[in-house]
Amino acid sequence: MAFAATAAVKGSTTTYALSPNVKKYTLKDVGFVETRGGNFQLERPLDPNSPYNQAFKLKITVAKDLKNLKMSITTANGLQAVDIFKQPAKTEEITQFNFLVDNLIDREILIKK
Repeated sequence: MAFAATAAVKGSTTTYALSPNVKKYTLKDVGFVETRGGNFQLERPLDPNSPYNQAFKLKITVAKDLKNLKMSITTANGLQAVDIFKQPAKTEEITQFNFLVDNLIDREILIKK
């Protein structure tokens, strides 16, 4: 998956972009980790009961120039993209996903397109 100006997770109709106000220190404040290539990556489990269970993960990577991003929901090992929106038993994971994304919008990291 390549970096792009906008991104959406598999199965979602909502597209997100980076806020023009995003700063490196804000990314680090919410848990993004700087990679060896200079990009910023965030991985959060979508299990609302325990962050330690093997669950689906939200993965967001922001390019080092803070202009492009990529995002996906993956399996616990992070190797395969998953569509949680077509699985009716995954309402807790969808709620957790929305909570995490809303937090990033409130912190002026993401904006809805």
